[in-house]
Amino acid sequence: MRDINPLAPPRKASRPAILGWLLFDWACQPFFTLVTTFVFAPYFASALASDPVNGQSLWGYATAAAGLVLAILSPVLGSVADATGPKKPWIAASGLVLVIASVALWYAAPGQSYAIPIALIGFAFGTVAVEVAAVFNNAMIPHLVPPERYGRLSGTGWAMGYLGGLVSLVIVLGFLAADPVSMKTVFGLDPLFGLDPATREGDRVTGPFSALWFLVFILPLFLFTPDLPRTGMSLKNAARQGLEQVKNTVADARRHPSVGRFLLANMVYQDALVALFAFGGIYGAGVFGWQAIELGLFGIMLTITGTIGALIGGRLDDRLGAKPVILGAIVILALVCLGVLSLGREHILFVVPTAPPAPDDGLYGSAPEKLFVLLGLVIGSVAGPLQASSRSLLARLVPAQAAGRYFGLLALSGKVTSFLAPLAVAVATAIFQTQAAGPAVLILFLLAGFWLLSGVRRV
Repeated sequence: MRDINPLAPPRKASRPAILGWLLFDWACQPFFTLVTTFVFAPYFASALASDPVNGQSLWGYATAAAGLVLAILSPVLGSVADATGPKKPWIAASGLVLVIASVALWYAAPGQSYAIPIALIGFAFGTVAVEVAAVFNNAMIPHLVPPERYGRLSGTGWAMGYLGGLVSLVIVLGFLAADPVSMKTVFGLDPLFGLDPATREGDRVTGPFSALWFLVFILPLFLFTPDLPRTGMSLKNAARQGLEQVKNTVADARRHPSVGRFLLANMVYQDALVALFAFGGIYGAGVFGWQAIELGLFGIMLTITGTIGALIGGRLDDRLGAKPVILGAIVILALVCLGVLSLGREHILFVVPTAPPAPDDGLYGSAPEKLFVLLGLVIGSVAGPLQASSRSLLARLVPAQAAGRYFGLLALSGKVTSFLAPLAVAVATAIFQTQAAGPAVLILFLLAGFWLLSGVRRV
């Protein structure tokens, strides 16, 4: 199925070119780490919405809306980019939307009548923009390095992203975002730049901070990384051809069982991974009563293990192949879910009783908490290899000149049912009236993804 585009640049790009491509993940990650997960989202639920339940519901609707738009746009825009040639103009356009949406989050202040719409719209537009930009960045992989280096390049990119998220999280929690009660940051400092904890300026600044971070660190991609030459096709004709190519790509994927089966498997196990990250903090807060400090430090530790895991996973990918790395990650995640399922506030391994934490035990004082932290770190260590090897596997399966539209389908497969695993967790939790139902449901998703991927030819 593979063939090479004669117009593609050489597959041995210079070190500055590779670094520019790698810094894309570093540039984008603060939006995911600060806005989507650890700082702005909890601020929205606790300070803007009427109550945390309503806040989680509204945030979920915004996430679902962004996912629906991505499901429609990603493969179409990927096909258009393939038809016109260069990818960087599309990254620039998406980046502009991301910057504007991120800056808008600053204006979602407590007590303002427009705060909730601004927060939800800014988050949704930013999510769509950063994910669309990733489609075009991923499509550059086959034009930068030969196939035997796809895994290392992809894994290093994920590691750079995790590291960027870690650095940005430490900066924000340590120097900018203060607790509204103590008025101090995690480092015990007054927030920089006179940011007012009472009006949650430290939480809201994550939007402009993510925008500035992106603007600075995306520059090497545009300055040093080679792009494809223009094909000479007009945008109108490219859009028409792009729509036609989406239909052809779907049909083509169906004619090639390995590609179609992989995309289906990716849809299932990515759903489980999304739910694991979405409900991990909720599980810790609900079962163990964790507050912001525990959750923030947990996020920092998880990001560190994610960085290490992505680096190791990329090298295992090149040595063993992408498929074994993905299958191994799925098995580990299923075992982690089983481990989480075995935990309770006063027991581990389902039936082994434990003593409750004493007041002077410090953070993560009980044995169940310590085990939950350990399992969370394992999740972080395999999440990077799982996602990095997914994109390197697809890069090996499809023609280099059609990478944009296939990576659009990869984004589609990762988003089109992204509501399914969280919905299944919510329904199971409501039926059985226990948070333990969540990990049980995710084990089923992971097993289904494992079975589907097992039928993909090894590459």
